[in-house]
Amino acid sequence: MPPSRTHIRELVTAYLGRHPGERPTLGPLLEALDAPGEVTARATLPGHITCSAAVVDHDGRVLHVQHNASGGKWLLPGGHVEPEDATLMAAAVREVHEETGIPPAALCQSAAFCHEPADIDFHPIDANPAKGEPAHQHYDFRFVFHLVPPSTETTVQAEEISGTDWLPLDHVTSRTMRSKLLAADMSAGPEPVNASVIIHDNAGRYLIHLRDQLPGIWEPGVFALLGGGRAPGDTSLEATLLRELAEEVPGVKLSRLEPYAVEETTSVDGLTVPVQIFTALWQGHPDSAGLREGILLHWSTPGMLDRLPQSPGLGDLIRRHAAQHPPATTRPDPHHRLPADGTPSGTELHVVGVHLYLQDSDGRVLLGLRHPDSAYAGRLWHTLAGHCEREDAVSSLIREAEEEAGLILDREAIDLVHLVHSQDSSTASPRIQLFFRARSWSGVPQVREPDRCVEWRWFNPKDLPDNTVPYTRQAIEAILAGRPYSDMGWAR
Repeated sequence: MPPSRTHIRELVTAYLGRHPGERPTLGPLLEALDAPGEVTARATLPGHITCSAAVVDHDGRVLHVQHNASGGKWLLPGGHVEPEDATLMAAAVREVHEETGIPPAALCQSAAFCHEPADIDFHPIDANPAKGEPAHQHYDFRFVFHLVPPSTETTVQAEEISGTDWLPLDHVTSRTMRSKLLAADMSAGPEPVNASVIIHDNAGRYLIHLRDQLPGIWEPGVFALLGGGRAPGDTSLEATLLRELAEEVPGVKLSRLEPYAVEETTSVDGLTVPVQIFTALWQGHPDSAGLREGILLHWSTPGMLDRLPQSPGLGDLIRRHAAQHPPATTRPDPHHRLPADGTPSGTELHVVGVHLYLQDSDGRVLLGLRHPDSAYAGRLWHTLAGHCEREDAVSSLIREAEEEAGLILDREAIDLVHLVHSQDSSTASPRIQLFFRARSWSGVPQVREPDRCVEWRWFNPKDLPDNTVPYTRQAIEAILAGRPYSDMGWAR
């Protein structure tokens, strides 16, 4: 399958967040993303997406190819997106390999740009009567990679390329790409762009994460460490790790976080991925972690690892750490949930959710249709909602409303109208679901997180769609009846 529109929109949104002044230039691309047709297909006119790569060696030089079709111009390696390219970056990596012979494993992402394009260039292409192609436009997404080995040999694709050369940054032939590279710090060379953490309980157990078995997931369906990839806004790899943990397991609060080692693995695109490994201490129960991504968390001893499906090298890494750091305490009872510091014995940690009960001038309530692949409530209608992230509930609601739908809420005009005390199962963390009514707000509901919500729509609260999240339906019915509290999922 070619890259999805959701994936492309995410890249464009991130790019325009860094370069808002280029929005007018990229107007045709934004229009193409809203038009019918496959925007990455070379047959799509009047324009389509292409992908290029700036490969930077250890001396800070950038690989160029002498392109036959352009009359011998020196350009960055690149070309059209093929149906088998899952992402735009994958297309750029493939083009480098095809045109220069440099394999994906010889490349790694740059810390300056990570998985996002450094430049998006819009340029016209002359008609090619020999191929029956009319004049059209290319929207060229340009990614940056570091060369992993100190040097490499190139083997050109003779029918398209006459030669290769490594040019200094200030000689990069594309003006827009040259300015982006010169403005970034490209001096570091290959360095970790991912961060993971060995979480242990100081008693011989290690926390491992069973990843989703879904297309496009890195290391799907196996146990791995928690962590993720660096984003351009991250100030450090520790910041990367803490951001990823807040997104994936907000209930995990680490202590004694420190760097441990740098390991290498391979991405879904075949790139080399240097990973900064940290170690940290946590002694909580997996059910209290508030897992948002993946299937489950599990405490494992080094001796159990060989019985489990796991990411390459995980067992060796954990056994190495265990040999260097023998258990310092007695192992906790696996059935005992350790309370947070200062909480009374027997306290059960709850996940707190915030929900927006928003009505228009006709009394209709706003609901969003969850993405079919959403981790929660796929294909169901739900209020705008989110989890508290170590913040007060009203601030969480205001943040979620702007992030998910572009709505601006007035803090002084927000009222708590209902609370649902729910439990999905006997082993899951119970939840406090807070429903707030906003009496004053501005903006038009927009789909800002299309991987989670695909549509916003207003409904008569007395005639909700059949595929409404059950506790949402229960809460709306209770609000209409004036009841401030309800519960769901508890054994009587």
